[in-house]
Amino acid sequence: MRKIKIIVSFLVITFCLGTVSGQKFIAPKELKKVLNSKDVVVVSARKAEDYKKVHIPNAVNIYPKDLYKDGDVKGLIKTPEELASIFGKKGISENKTIIIYDNGKNIAAGRLFWIFDYLGCKNVKILNGQLPAWRKNRLTLTKEPTAIKPATFTPSPDKSKIVTTKYVKEHLKDPNVIIVDTRSKDEFDGVKGEASRKGHIPGAIHFEYKNVVKENSTLKSTEELTKLFKDAGITSDKEVILYCETSARAGIVYLTLKYILEYPNVKVYDGALYEWAADAANPVE
Repeated sequence: MRKIKIIVSFLVITFCLGTVSGQKFIAPKELKKVLNSKDVVVVSARKAEDYKKVHIPNAVNIYPKDLYKDGDVKGLIKTPEELASIFGKKGISENKTIIIYDNGKNIAAGRLFWIFDYLGCKNVKILNGQLPAWRKNRLTLTKEPTAIKPATFTPSPDKSKIVTTKYVKEHLKDPNVIIVDTRSKDEFDGVKGEASRKGHIPGAIHFEYKNVVKENSTLKSTEELTKLFKDAGITSDKEVILYCETSARAGIVYLTLKYILEYPNVKVYDGALYEWAADAANPVE
């Protein structure tokens, strides 16, 4: 009887991990089943002060803004080597299943997803519905800091997932490239914005990042998403370049296009509007 119980437990854990590895979003109750797995690292993408108040058990804290370079242009990520050092100190290796969550906006989680994906991590997920969904399911939260065992993170940057200002300029009038602005309509129209010049990159299509999720922060259905992007003129036969002000909001759209709708060629302009607008030679509409 004891052997049977052990076998059943093993099969349950294997099934749960298999479910985790087979998708890019994971439900709260599925995450709960694998919280104690040595192959899983849960990452809170929230501010340090929020993490200290309460977090999902065993989660480590990585706030995206802590991964940015110092300098005049806000939001540019550090070098792969610097990022690898930070992740390793948090107990993360590129071979682990990495499950990310934030406070519910999908901005910080989406940004981290793209960074991990760009650096070559093969098994990165997002908690569907983020922290609000975890709370709604009345699952355990803690204030206790997670004991971290440092790991080695070996980055393998994928240059097909990132573009530079130079690349964007060279493809402004390329009929095979679609540039997508994931900010609000007011920012796109130049009514609001924090960049040195307001407006958007010439020729860009507006598609706000909020369009991919429901009011409860969970991802919309594949059918809904397919129609939304088609209606916006963002099609899979073209190369898609995503940006916002720092490209944080581009992350959740990147995940949706590349891994849910399986668009073959999706990139993020990491410099985004902050870097673009900082050079007076770059046109802004």
